[in-house]
Amino acid sequence: MLDDTHQFLESAATRLGLSNEVLAQLKRADAEHIFDVELSDGQSYKAYRVQHNHQRGPYKGGIRFHPQVNLDEVRTLATLMSLKTAAVGLPLGGGKGGIAVDPRQLSQAQLEELSRKYAAALYPHIGPDKDIPAPDVNTDATIIDWMVDEYEKLTGDSSHASFTGKSIEKGGSLGRDAATGRGGVLALEELLRLDKADTKGLTVAIQGYGNVGSYFGTILQERHKDWQLVAVSDSEAALYSEKGLDAVRLQEYKTGRGRFKAYDEGGTQVITNDDLLALRVDVLVLAGFEDTVTKENAKTVHVPYVVEMANGPVTKAAYDLLSAHGCVILPDIIANAGGVIVSYLEWVQNLQKEKWPESKVNQELASHMKRAVEETYHYAQQEAISLKESAFILALQKLTETSRL
Repeated sequence: MLDDTHQFLESAATRLGLSNEVLAQLKRADAEHIFDVELSDGQSYKAYRVQHNHQRGPYKGGIRFHPQVNLDEVRTLATLMSLKTAAVGLPLGGGKGGIAVDPRQLSQAQLEELSRKYAAALYPHIGPDKDIPAPDVNTDATIIDWMVDEYEKLTGDSSHASFTGKSIEKGGSLGRDAATGRGGVLALEELLRLDKADTKGLTVAIQGYGNVGSYFGTILQERHKDWQLVAVSDSEAALYSEKGLDAVRLQEYKTGRGRFKAYDEGGTQVITNDDLLALRVDVLVLAGFEDTVTKENAKTVHVPYVVEMANGPVTKAAYDLLSAHGCVILPDIIANAGGVIVSYLEWVQNLQKEKWPESKVNQELASHMKRAVEETYHYAQQEAISLKESAFILALQKLTETSRL
């Protein structure tokens, strides 16, 4: 994914006439923090925080707990965050962090110790005006609350603006849980409007029905009664129903830790993830992990629209193949930006000591998403390029305008 991201960066830099020196600086992170977190029982875990670019504002990006977390992954995601915040016009930079750990193997006490020690190791380098972490894969409001508490004990800061994604009681924003999924739906709606697409009876398949995918599905169902969610998947299996699936019921099933391979309801067929990618639907939503669609399986994908809700779910080689066949890909740095937009709104509320109603948060989210999609779409049309190329070019323009490069 790092190589693919750099290829898009290089292409955008060439179009903008940026020098090799400037490009090299854009690829390079401002700082990389690599350390070990050792628990009191002697277990030790490799930890990271990459701060990529802060020319537009404080670094911003999530913290993930996953066994496969590594430096290249964190570097890539930090770079994408810099591009994402610029693409949607936020006064923030890009960062990312993580620990190579399977949190399911830890007790609650071990998880809290791990979270607090991670924050304690980084506290000199983070804060409301430096770097504002947030939850990501396998981290949640409880973990972030522990980190905020640890940070505030060490610094005396009481703004709660050092992290976002907190619980509501600790200064979190209403609407944050659903923000990434909601933002994706809003972005898709705007793209279809600009494209003058026929949306009557629109069919949708969601690959990866986790937190982001399930909110995408439930919000889509709430806003469009005539659109049909016909397929969803988790890591083991997928479900398909020509007559449509109930997004809310499936979200409840997954929240209860149900697995789709064991799902048994009349009219619903259990299929494979590969089968889902090959379905002839109007919109394929990729909300799982990176590199889902590759050069090898791209030939089975035949849909007019793809929405990248995961980071880098379509490899560069697959992107070229799909684009050549007329598939319109709504890029990740726009499509999944709802989470960082509402994180930004949470940060603003904390600094201003305010608590906004959810309606205001959702209204601000909609405004940011609409503006970003419009700008990306019109530039793509003007230059006869793809939406992804357009998004990268516009993001780079904003980064270099505000930088000393």
